[in-house]
Amino acid sequence: MFQSRIIDAFSRTHFSIVPILYVPAIAALVAYSLTRAALGIANTLALVCAGVFAWTLAEYVLHRFVFHLEPRSPLGTRLHFLAHGVHHQWPRDRYRLVMPPAVSICLFILCLWALSTILRRFGYAFHAGFTLGYLCYDLTHYYLHHGVLPASGSGPSGALQRRFRRLRRHHMLHHFKASDSRYGVSSELWDHVFSTHARRSTCHSAMRS
Repeated sequence: MFQSRIIDAFSRTHFSIVPILYVPAIAALVAYSLTRAALGIANTLALVCAGVFAWTLAEYVLHRFVFHLEPRSPLGTRLHFLAHGVHHQWPRDRYRLVMPPAVSICLFILCLWALSTILRRFGYAFHAGFTLGYLCYDLTHYYLHHGVLPASGSGPSGALQRRFRRLRRHHMLHHFKASDSRYGVSSELWDHVFSTHARRSTCHSAMRS
C-alpha cells in the first residue's frame, strides 16, 4: 500500500496485538477504580457495563459517519482510503483489519484523558468498559472475516454460534451488497434503532410509499 517498505510494515497489524495491549490496560483501569478511586465492585462493574454500551454507539457512529464519509478533496480521499477504504478494497487481508497500535494507543490515551477529566474518578472504570468494547469489536471483526464457524449445536455454545452467523451475514451484506447500511459490527442494535439495518435507499422508498 505504501512505497516505503518500513511504513508499509507499520500499517500491518496482527489481531493478537489488540488483546496483548488492551487486556492488561483494562485490568489496570479496573484495579485503579477499585483501589485508588475506591468505587467498590458494584459501582466499578456498573461503569464498565456503561462503557461497553457506550462503545457500541461509538462504533456505529464512527463506522457510519467517519469511515463512510465521502471526502471532497484528494487529501481527504487518501486519508479515508488509508483509514477504512483499504479494508473494503481487500476485505480478506488479515493484516489490515485491526487498527495499528501507533493509532490505537494514541486514541486510548486521549480517551483516558478526556474521560478522567469529565467523569473524574468514575472515568477509569468507564474507560475500562469502553476499551473492552473496542477489544470485543476488533476481535469480533477479525473472526467474522477469518474465523471458521462449526456446525450449530445446542445449548449456550449453539446460541453463540448462531449469533456469530447472524453477525457474519449482517457484516458481509455491508461489504458486498449494501455498504450504505448495516454499520454495526459487534452489535446490530444501533442499525435497528436508526433504521439502517437495510439499505437506506430501500428504507426511503418504503417511507415514501
